[in-house]
Amino acid sequence: MSDIAAEVLRREPGALGDQETVRRVGVGLMFEEIKSSLHDFGTDFDVFFHEDSLHQSGRVDEAVAKLKANGSLYEKDGAWWLRSTDFGDDKDRVVIKSDGNPAYIAGDIAYLVDKRARGFDLCIYMLGADHHGYIARLKAAAAALGDDPDTVEVLIGQLVNLVSEGQPVRMSKRAGTVITMEDLVDAVGVDAARYAMIRSSVDSGLDIDLDLLRKHSNDNPVYYVQYAHARTSSILRNAADLGITPGEDFALLTHEREGDLIRTIGEFPRVVATAAELREPHRVARYLEELAGTYHRFQQDCRVLPRGDEETTPLHQVRLQLVSATRRVFAAGLGLLGVTAPERM
Repeated sequence: MSDIAAEVLRREPGALGDQETVRRVGVGLMFEEIKSSLHDFGTDFDVFFHEDSLHQSGRVDEAVAKLKANGSLYEKDGAWWLRSTDFGDDKDRVVIKSDGNPAYIAGDIAYLVDKRARGFDLCIYMLGADHHGYIARLKAAAAALGDDPDTVEVLIGQLVNLVSEGQPVRMSKRAGTVITMEDLVDAVGVDAARYAMIRSSVDSGLDIDLDLLRKHSNDNPVYYVQYAHARTSSILRNAADLGITPGEDFALLTHEREGDLIRTIGEFPRVVATAAELREPHRVARYLEELAGTYHRFQQDCRVLPRGDEETTPLHQVRLQLVSATRRVFAAGLGLLGVTAPERM
């Protein structure tokens, strides 16, 4: 925070004592850092939304007025309450407090109206582990507005635990030992950090082993998958150097390992569709690890390129086609996860 304060004063030398200027410039600087960190992590958002814009623009007042007009708000003890129990919530929620100030949910209601007005038919919220209660209240808000509560979908994330040398890395704001996303990326790299976070279900706790993610071995899941892609790329380069082209006599693929690889490749569209439908991208990561294992076993037992002076046969060529297909699936899967697919490792 001291760095932010110093930069505020550098940009606005007369801001000392001017709370609004310090707030405005400071918030802008923090958003610049957030956007930069996310971009470096391979994550870019089309829109960044400031909650206070809903209040300043009057959209919160408009949403509250709509709920009053349709009878979804009632007055009690000087406050205005949402009849959220009518729509499945466990209790009614204060929208306007007795002092006249809006409660937090007032901004949520206006934000929901705004998103729907911008044409989105589904509003997906990613909330923290302590926000389970928001599922019912957000759906109740949608219903109270006359909308379909199924237009609101809430995903609840869990905490991430870092492990180093077999011991959890203790984090404390008070002690100044908070580990940022930038720290994680500096420690293991963008690919390993992204892959480690995405290979577990969003609703389960996540342990990230920093030592494991630094290893260049098959124990490291992202290395395991990326190395499999690199091996397919190497074979295709060597085939090109030898002038060998892929063949299509698939009837020659009778080996058990060939069949395993073909079946695993064939599962890719279903895995992606299921991952999208269930909001579970970890299914793609786990699939890629399965594909990597299947491919490594195939390459161990099925010679793809001829040795030495051995002549190229149609079997070599059709196996090369199978390697090419495997490479495309690795590249597509890693691309969906925002992880690079290196051709050499």
